[in-house]
Amino acid sequence: MGDVDWKPFSLTYVEYPIGDVVGKFLAVCSLAPLAIIVGFVTLILFRRDLHTIMFFAGALLNEVINIVLKNIIGEPRPMTRPGLYTEYGMPSSHSQMMWFFASYSVLFFIFRLRHISNSMMELMWKVVVAAGVIVAACIVMYSRVYLLYHSWSQVLCGAIVGVVLGCGWFAVVHLILTPFFPTIASWSVCERLMVRDTSLIPNILWFEYTHARTENRARNRKLTSMKSQ
Repeated sequence: MGDVDWKPFSLTYVEYPIGDVVGKFLAVCSLAPLAIIVGFVTLILFRRDLHTIMFFAGALLNEVINIVLKNIIGEPRPMTRPGLYTEYGMPSSHSQMMWFFASYSVLFFIFRLRHISNSMMELMWKVVVAAGVIVAACIVMYSRVYLLYHSWSQVLCGAIVGVVLGCGWFAVVHLILTPFFPTIASWSVCERLMVRDTSLIPNILWFEYTHARTENRARNRKLTSMKSQ
């Protein structure tokens, strides 16, 4: 194996200046798109919700479009680094992914995440979470410039493309695909894989909590009655 040339898999490889605390922090923050992908896969495996699957499909489509745009534009990165999986930097894939996720999430909070009561606490919770994803997108965008992986024009272009695709994909899912979710969930393959449609449930967390608590109490009563016999 000594004569074989080795190449690093640089998809998650991030460099920062030695001793630069800010650079180290931004390098960690720039891994946020990877964390989002892992989160998507985890949610799909454990929740199997059609809307989550469609959200993830949009994120994958966003990445494919980014690769196509990079190869069409062919603009190099501001700093040459050996081992990068692509030498092109326009538009920034990190910026595009984060702004796709942020724009889709904000629209989801506004139009899909409807609670039973519109209390001030719930409204503030939505605002805080929406602001959080936007701030995270800004930090990742800035980190790519600070660490010289992209120029400002590249991250801004990625942000614009991400917002357009995020809003567009949300409109497709919300207006076109969601009405077909009940039919899709009834397909035999979806029933075998336990893929479900929760789009008509206003508060899925409260729904699952109350049903789990009711089921747990019913089983406890059944066990108690069996023991008493």
